[in-house]
Amino acid sequence: MSDAADFTEDSLLGGRVRLRQPREGYRVAIDPVLLAASIEAGAGDRVLDVGCGAGAAALCLAHRAAGCRVTGLDVDSAMVRLASDNIRLNRMQDRVDAVLGDLGRPPPRLAPGSFSHVMTNPPYLEAGKVTASPYAGRRRANIEGEADLAGWLKFCILMAKAGGSVTVIHRADRLDGLIAAMQGQLGEIVVFPLWPKADSASARRVIVRGRKDIRTPTRLAAGLVLHDAADDFTPKADAILRDGKSLII
Repeated sequence: MSDAADFTEDSLLGGRVRLRQPREGYRVAIDPVLLAASIEAGAGDRVLDVGCGAGAAALCLAHRAAGCRVTGLDVDSAMVRLASDNIRLNRMQDRVDAVLGDLGRPPPRLAPGSFSHVMTNPPYLEAGKVTASPYAGRRRANIEGEADLAGWLKFCILMAKAGGSVTVIHRADRLDGLIAAMQGQLGEIVVFPLWPKADSASARRVIVRGRKDIRTPTRLAAGLVLHDAADDFTPKADAILRDGKSLII
């Protein structure tokens, strides 16, 4: 790893999870915390975090659902090493691990159809349509690479077992692509908007979850309001982000 001065040590869930992350480049926001809170993992469940980065979502889920086993997958070797450092920092080596691999060439240990839940916070931006960040880590986290959104979700669906869930957090303006990639493969799809404020005309983020080989119709949930009029987190959002409560979608 690089010199310690290149990293900061921060905390999630009100200090319950410690996270080392690069001082420059991609920095964890609330999206992976909300994603992890939405996963209904139980004892003995295997969960795959596709594009795990420094391990924020995996660690938050492992803290809340102590009986599950979480594997993080990332194409960036430096981030896999950092995620492994964070796993040790939180003393979760017995329940969380991070492995190196890309979606086109996943490691053999990740067998298709073997995960009860697959969660992902994929790159939000389409390649060639935005100005790329000078930081390589931020570019990889924010801009699609070889795998576009459809390819990313195809891999997630492949890794889920029959009846298992695939959950993604993404920009609301890419909802059409999310639904299109899930249709015919996932059912019981739930679209859960994340509203900036109660009076917001539109959501900026959505959490979308479906179940493999299930044919129940799609539904739109009421969603979660993140901020009050004073720009503080609402009580419900605060309970999830600081206290580690579940997000029921």
